[in-house]
Amino acid sequence: MHEYSIVGSLIDRVQQEAVLHGSTRVHRLHVKIGELAGVELDLLKTAFDTFRERTICEGAELAIDSVAAVWACPSCDRAIARGAVLRCDTCGRPARMIHGDEIILERIEMEAPDV
Repeated sequence: MHEYSIVGSLIDRVQQEAVLHGSTRVHRLHVKIGELAGVELDLLKTAFDTFRERTICEGAELAIDSVAAVWACPSCDRAIARGAVLRCDTCGRPARMIHGDEIILERIEMEAPDV
């Protein structure tokens, strides 16, 4: 259940950014998570709801954008169809994952004093 450690790291990173910008409150976090990142989204949401209490993220919403896995040939950049053998039909090279294993904190919506 590494979702708990992911949430801990996420909240730590948001806290760092909040301090850097003098934020008083975080409203929403936007996170991109690849379908092959090994993250159970429902468990991640539950962990976030649990661990955000008494942090800068208390009351914040977690918006998750799920990213589909995309494979391509590293030589000729030919896309490999979903469900196909992960080898290029043109040149025979093994496919490379382009998207789908990422976990990215994309955006933080927070209150900060006027600058």
